[in-house]
Amino acid sequence: MSSSSSSNETLVSHQTFVLIGIPGMQEKNSWVAFPLFVLYALTLLGNIMILYVIKIDQSLHEPMYFFLCLLACSDLALCMSTMPTMLGVYWFDSREVPLNSCITQMFFIHILQEIESGILVAMAFDRLIAIRDPLRYKSLLSNSVIAKIGIAILSRGFCFCFPFPFLIKRLPFCRSNVLSHSYCLHQDAMKLACAGIKVNIIYGLVVVMCSIMLDVLIILVSYILILKTVLSIASRKECLKALNTCVAHISAILIFYIPMIGISVAHRFGKHLSPIVHMLMANIFVAVPPLLNPVVYSVKTKQIRQRIGNILQFKNK
Repeated sequence: MSSSSSSNETLVSHQTFVLIGIPGMQEKNSWVAFPLFVLYALTLLGNIMILYVIKIDQSLHEPMYFFLCLLACSDLALCMSTMPTMLGVYWFDSREVPLNSCITQMFFIHILQEIESGILVAMAFDRLIAIRDPLRYKSLLSNSVIAKIGIAILSRGFCFCFPFPFLIKRLPFCRSNVLSHSYCLHQDAMKLACAGIKVNIIYGLVVVMCSIMLDVLIILVSYILILKTVLSIASRKECLKALNTCVAHISAILIFYIPMIGISVAHRFGKHLSPIVHMLMANIFVAVPPLLNPVVYSVKTKQIRQRIGNILQFKNK
């Protein structure tokens, strides 16, 4: 009788997941809470400032800055999708999350990552057209074209990520329900399933190959063409000026893809790594790009830097 009841218990699927902060040192979670809150506030402030500056300055109503607005919106959405949960874990020790809420969060995290990758591809095209065909730059990237590109990026992200909630929802979770991060990820949750996850793994690989890897390839080809064009410019000054317009975008590419590749490799091959390493990489993955993107574009883009400086000087008067 006891053996049958225990077997029935193991078949019951968990309806909640437990998030963790600092592995093995839960009592020290509060140490992370305040820095995380400051990072959250700075991320919101930086991206809202970028949107505000571009909105009020008519001279910034150009394709490059419209794509930057899309990037800022994506970063804000990612920040608001993850930071409240993370702050709840670290500050209030609120670690339990219902299954459906966890699935919803992982859907938004993955779709926003897909969208940001697509925006970076669009920004690479923007730089390519601006450098190779500057006379037709604004006509080729009109407002209607940019709107269509934005809709295409959103549609692609939705189509790729729509199956993820259903792939997770079908799985029974009858073993541990403790996730290894302070937010929900598909590759993290599926490891806890007590059923076959081959479909999840295969679909995840298909998505990575058809979106992220393809995006990286397109960006690489775009910059090869940009470099080829720039090197054909006779004037060294004009050559450096053209390359300088790409510095912020290249920085955004590195800021986005390096943490993404890092956490993917850690999930796939890093079972021997310390749980604290996994925790740090997971937090960097969602927290650092939205924070650094507005900083990079504010520092490396002269027009935005000057406009922010003017706003701060006006407020100090």
